[in-house]
Amino acid sequence: MSNAIRIDGKAKAAELSEQITAETAALKEQHGLQPGLAVVIIGEDPASQVYVRNKGKRAEGCGFYSVQHSLDADVAQDAVLELIDELNNDDRIHGILVQLPLPDHLDEQTITQSISPAKDVDGFHFINIGKLTSGNVADAFVPCTPAGCMLMIEDHLGADLSGLKAVVIGRSNIVGKPMGALLLKANATVTTCHSRTPDLPGVVRDADIVVAAVGRPNMVTGEWIKPGAVVIDVGINRVEVEVDGETRSKLTGDVDYDSACEVAKAVTPVPGGVGPMTITMLMFNTLRAARLSAGLES
Repeated sequence: MSNAIRIDGKAKAAELSEQITAETAALKEQHGLQPGLAVVIIGEDPASQVYVRNKGKRAEGCGFYSVQHSLDADVAQDAVLELIDELNNDDRIHGILVQLPLPDHLDEQTITQSISPAKDVDGFHFINIGKLTSGNVADAFVPCTPAGCMLMIEDHLGADLSGLKAVVIGRSNIVGKPMGALLLKANATVTTCHSRTPDLPGVVRDADIVVAAVGRPNMVTGEWIKPGAVVIDVGINRVEVEVDGETRSKLTGDVDYDSACEVAKAVTPVPGGVGPMTITMLMFNTLRAARLSAGLES
C-alpha cells in the first residue's frame, strides 16, 4: 500500500456542516428566516428509511425546520402530487426531496418534475439540469453527489482544472452527466465512459481525474490508473465476504482501493468518502434555497 492521500469525506462533511450550522443561525438572527426541508418517503424500503432518518437528523442538527411525510407503498400518484403541490406553496419549506426509488406504480419523472425548481434541492428538475448544462449555475441546484465530489477534487487540484483530463465512468442523470458538466465548467477536458466504451482501461489510464459511478464492485483497479491521478469513488456496493469462516456483507466501491492507492495521488474510500458529502450538500442546497427565496444569495 503506497502513500496515496485518503480523501476523508467524513472530516470534510463535518467541517462543511459546521459552516452551514453557523450560517443558518446567522440567517435566523438577522433575517428571521429558518431553512425548511421536507422529505417525502413512500413505502417501507429499509435502506431508504435509514437515508431519510439521517437526512432528518442532519437537518435538525444544522438548525433547519425539518418535516417528514411518510406515505404508504400503495399511495395513489395523485395523492403524492397533491402533497408536493402543498409543499411547493408552503413558505416554511425551501427544499423538497422525494426519496428514491419509488414503488413501481408511480412515475418517477412526473413526480420529480412536479417539485418547484426553486425547491428542487436534489437538482433533478429539468430546469436545474438545463442551467447546469449551460453553465448558468448562479441560481441552479446541482445534484448533491457530484457537487460534493467537486469540492473534494478542488481540495487536491484547485478550482481551475485547465489542462487536466477527467474521465467519468457512468452516465446516470444523478451522477455521471452532472459530474461531466461540473468538470467542464471547471475547464477540464472531459470524457464520459459507460458499458459500451471500447478499451475502458486505456481511456481511464489517460486521466488526471477519475470519477467512478457504475455500481460494479472493485471494477477499477490500480492498473487502470495514471500515476498521480485523483480518484473519486461514487460506488456503493454490498458484497459478501468470508471472515473467519462466516459470510458477512460489506460495503465496497467501484474502485479497488488498495491497488488504486499504489499509484494515485489521492483516493476516496468507501465507506467514508463521497457518502457523507452527499447529505451535507443537500443541507448546503437547502440553505441556499432559503437565501435565494429571500433574495439574499450573495
